[in-house]
Amino acid sequence: MQGMAARSQAGGATPESVTRASQPEDGLLLRVDPELREGARQILAHPLPDPLDHAAALKMRAATPPPASPLAAPAIEQHIAPGTPGHPDARVAVIGRRAGTTLRPAVLHIHGGGFIVGRAQDTYAASQRLAGELDCVVVEAEYRLAPETRFPGPLEDCYAALSWLHANADTLGVDRTRIAIMGESAGGGLAAMLAIAARDRKRIPLCYQVLIYPMLDDRTGSTRAVPPFIGTIGWNAQGNRFGWAALLGQPAGAARVPAGSVPAREPSLAGLPPTFIGVGAIDLFVDEDIAYAQRLIAAGVPAELLVIPGAYHGFDFIAPASQAAIRFDAAWKRALRTAFTPG
Repeated sequence: MQGMAARSQAGGATPESVTRASQPEDGLLLRVDPELREGARQILAHPLPDPLDHAAALKMRAATPPPASPLAAPAIEQHIAPGTPGHPDARVAVIGRRAGTTLRPAVLHIHGGGFIVGRAQDTYAASQRLAGELDCVVVEAEYRLAPETRFPGPLEDCYAALSWLHANADTLGVDRTRIAIMGESAGGGLAAMLAIAARDRKRIPLCYQVLIYPMLDDRTGSTRAVPPFIGTIGWNAQGNRFGWAALLGQPAGAARVPAGSVPAREPSLAGLPPTFIGVGAIDLFVDEDIAYAQRLIAAGVPAELLVIPGAYHGFDFIAPASQAAIRFDAAWKRALRTAFTPG
């Protein structure tokens, strides 16, 4: 999952973004956008560990290649955000701060990785490009991984980063009324959790959330089956069960979950910020993402949903030059740019 495929390493498959198809390759690939098929073959050639457990996750982390070098500009600054009560301080990286009196919008970005792998530094180059394209500040949140740290630890790390951004907005040249959050895959799930936490704690207003094929429901692939052609390229049901179990400290799909831990199980979505959700039509998360968008709309939250035909999990990072990826990136960036435009 791009949660598991670093944005800066979009040109090829990574151990975290892959799984084995459960049906013949030719039949499966017929469901894939032709421009995305070579990337799908790369992914299918490197399956997830079976079984996927804590030991396997540690090996996946150790095997992750070094992050790509960041761009020459804009600059990246490292800071420490004070932890929330009962939690340690969190690391953040600030991208795109510049001198001047004009306040600019900001994005808090949360990397993916199934809750079990991933590093903020893998996304630095992509966030540098985003800061330049949207003329904004990007703050990268680093969070502790599961299962070593279970919920609410990773969420609290993200909340600490958001609180630090909001508290230091003047110094960073950020307009507090134009702070958005964004994440891919598990990072999208954490962004959705963070939006709920920000709403409930009533301290930090958010102007928008961008959820890129977000990981929202622990029941997918556990108590809720998916068609055999969905979730076979990229993140799969086995990975989803382990990722959620690692975060929650209980089997995925259990009857009850900790409050605020699973966005799809949140009783009310009213009062959340306007939202963009994008997902591929053969991504494991397609059903849960569509359902979440429907619930947002029913709760009175302005929501935009984009489903890309023939696209699997992380397709935009595996095949960034494809027309599908170009259309996808343009859509969420347009939505974010509009959210940042003073009304």
